[in-house]
Amino acid sequence: MASGGGIRRWGGLALAALAMLPGCAGLLARPELGPDQRLAILPRQGPGLHRPVTIRWNDHLVPWIEAETDADLGYALGLVHGHLRGTQIALLRMIARGRLSEIAGPVALDIDHALRILDYGQAAPEVERRWPKGTRDFVHSFVVGLNQATLRGRPPPEFTLLGLTPEPYTPADILAIGRLAGSDINWLALFSLLAERGKPAFARLWQRTLEAGASLLPPEDEASPQGAALNRLLSGVSRSGSNAVAVAPWRSASGGALFAADPHLGLSLPNLWLIVGMRSPSFHLVGMMVPGLPIVGLGRNRDVAWGGTNLRAASSDLFDVSRLPPAEFVETEVVIRQRLWFSARRRVRTTPLGPVVTDAAVVPSRPGEALALRWAGQEPTDEITALLAAARARSGAEFRDSFANFGVSPQNMLWADRAGGIGRVTAAVLPSRSGFPRGDPVLDGTDPVATAPWARLWDARDLPRLEDPPDGVLASANENPALWASDPPPIGWFFSDGDRVARLRELLLSRPRLTPQDMARMQVDTRSPKAAVLAAGLLARLDALPGGAPEPAMLARLRGWDGDYAAGSEAALVFELLLGRLVPALLPEGSGGRGPETGWNFITTFLLRDLDALPPAQREAVLRRAV
Repeated sequence: MASGGGIRRWGGLALAALAMLPGCAGLLARPELGPDQRLAILPRQGPGLHRPVTIRWNDHLVPWIEAETDADLGYALGLVHGHLRGTQIALLRMIARGRLSEIAGPVALDIDHALRILDYGQAAPEVERRWPKGTRDFVHSFVVGLNQATLRGRPPPEFTLLGLTPEPYTPADILAIGRLAGSDINWLALFSLLAERGKPAFARLWQRTLEAGASLLPPEDEASPQGAALNRLLSGVSRSGSNAVAVAPWRSASGGALFAADPHLGLSLPNLWLIVGMRSPSFHLVGMMVPGLPIVGLGRNRDVAWGGTNLRAASSDLFDVSRLPPAEFVETEVVIRQRLWFSARRRVRTTPLGPVVTDAAVVPSRPGEALALRWAGQEPTDEITALLAAARARSGAEFRDSFANFGVSPQNMLWADRAGGIGRVTAAVLPSRSGFPRGDPVLDGTDPVATAPWARLWDARDLPRLEDPPDGVLASANENPALWASDPPPIGWFFSDGDRVARLRELLLSRPRLTPQDMARMQVDTRSPKAAVLAAGLLARLDALPGGAPEPAMLARLRGWDGDYAAGSEAALVFELLLGRLVPALLPEGSGGRGPETGWNFITTFLLRDLDALPPAQREAVLRRAV
């Protein structure tokens, strides 16, 4: 049985490869190039370009592309992506294709096996077959431009160190990278749960996880040193917590609708986004693109501004397929090449309920158990066509309708249009569930009731939407749809704490007329209302101790605190010091002071409740030790 740390190694190695690039380049004895020298390397001629294209660059090498045809715009975008992010895109393809061992050698073999089992390219042939002509032409032009930069441009310095050689891209590679970008955010939690199932405390932990609505991760001490290090890397460079807000014209100082969004990704080099402006017969916009993908994830054109937050929907289910008939399994053998070592062969099994992920050593399982992963990303959903249509939208209604076949990763998409409309759409493809399992996240693959939701899939036309709300504001921050939608269907297990979206709405509704400057200030707001409530609750319990609260001078800094984490806040420091001593004391034995219940959702849901459940003498001892 594999440990839960294997999953963190899987995710960690992928991001570690990306994060190490600047350091790799620094090890090579090549002169640093200035902006003009870098631009001089950009190929200016080649097959695939039909009319002249102009690319203007600002001082930060952010491009503005003007093309006379849409196909030439696609070509120029591919050229720019390959020129600016060649190594990053190459690594994304290696991850999506399960080829990390060609860079890292045998240490990545188990990760590659897991990636081959997931098979990010599975749906690509059918997606490509269904593409409308406009999408097919645009993507093919993008690939031609990307290959022009890759094969005719100067190889990035990291290629030598990583043992990479330039290889041509195909539309199937682009789709595989897109599926990688659309990975279900719940996998890490689901796979980590597999290591906990069967333990005496699992039932309680699972119920508390569901109540807190928080993802579950195992303690770091269950991982290998490599896994723990990579987990720390993940926590440092992949912070998530996007927000998006839209304001109706009657709440705007300008009389027009306002929109603002922040993807809230951690700082990393290279960045996980690429800013581009563009104009062609069908497109006139500026926005942010994922390197290697010909789509704009958030941005604005002349008529619509848009952005989104991860929905955190449960777009996957785990099924126990151990009791399926042998005829239901299709087995293949894959060859995994390894750098400086021999190639390895591994088994990959698939079922009608998805690939058997527990065949991978990094996925925990019980003896004799085979678990298959059913994921919406295995369906031929078409995110590229959806986002190309969204980029061309001339109204909020056109933007909303663009997402009918958008599947992964599930998003809350918000918009504001020139006519003054604002709205949000749930962009996802999800099984038509009637509920979620309460006792075990693993479903029985032989139970028709458990498998039936995957026979009929919901899309954006079936899922909650909201337009022009009476209060004139919309806000999203990875929240539970139940906070804004009326009687939503079962969408997910784990969501962000509602604190952020509540604070956004508070700020939006606090002014009769909002300005762009107000919208910008919201992005750097540091106040947490739930922290203030929790601090007041802790103070009340400390004050109730015999003789009153200990350390009154220190706790005085916390009294009246409004939850603002401003850089100079002494109250915030005292609060975090209290939590740092108090939370580990309430964790289950053997946790080492770490674990899933140190998450914010758990703390706000259970900390005061758990304190109150202790015998009075024990509660007093815990509180006094914390201070």
